[in-house]
Amino acid sequence: MVELDALSWVLLGAGALVVGLSKTALPGGGTLAVVLFAMALPARESTAALLVLLIVGDLFAISMYRKTVDWVLLRRLISPVLLGVAVGTVFLGVASDAAVRRVIGAILLGLLVFTLLRRRRDKPKQGGRGEQWRQQGQREQARSHRGGSRAAAFGYGWLGGFTTMVANAGGPVMSMYLLAKRLEVKTFLGTAAFFFFAVNLVKVPFQIGLGLLNTQILSVVLVLVPLVVVAAFLGRWIAGRISQTVFERLVLGLTAVGAVNLLL
Repeated sequence: MVELDALSWVLLGAGALVVGLSKTALPGGGTLAVVLFAMALPARESTAALLVLLIVGDLFAISMYRKTVDWVLLRRLISPVLLGVAVGTVFLGVASDAAVRRVIGAILLGLLVFTLLRRRRDKPKQGGRGEQWRQQGQREQARSHRGGSRAAAFGYGWLGGFTTMVANAGGPVMSMYLLAKRLEVKTFLGTAAFFFFAVNLVKVPFQIGLGLLNTQILSVVLVLVPLVVVAAFLGRWIAGRISQTVFERLVLGLTAVGAVNLLL
């Protein structure tokens, strides 16, 4: 097993708990897990360790939301995501550990800024908020199923594939894309669950080929899997019992601090 100090195990344990919670109750927390793992392990190896735990969490998400999936959106993302994964694989193969750490930090900071600006721009007006959101969602879904927004699908898909391969940070990118489509909550969760499960499975042979997913990393992962499972069940219990706004602000703040640390 890889030799780690007590602080590294604490960071990895916290990251594993975040993975379980983010998959079953609190979307957006996965970015924090990326930071915690990159602080505890070498940056390149951290992506492999986290990948296995994300797949475990994906299995729980699929079991909960398997009946609510927008397959049209998923099919449109296949080609650009695969392109992004391929480019990310090449980058991981040639980049140094320090370069990967800086790229992870830069990606996370960029996504944080973009997410905050997008939320501010798309914030509904106070009057008729629910009706406005519903009507806009109907227009977006109709336009999507007619074949519109292909450029957006390509852009988000490519960046999502690259960031998920390099830093397991595709969550914020794809979440913004799905939010822009104004999907209903269950449809959003179901579509995201199947998307990330499929993408994460595709990444496994690449990680093995790069030598990042090996027996030493798996020995660390096996210790952390129970924490993901416990957190996934806990997430089902606490869903709706915690303020999503407070949690999202906490995740964004901690992610920003961690991303800056990776850049230093």
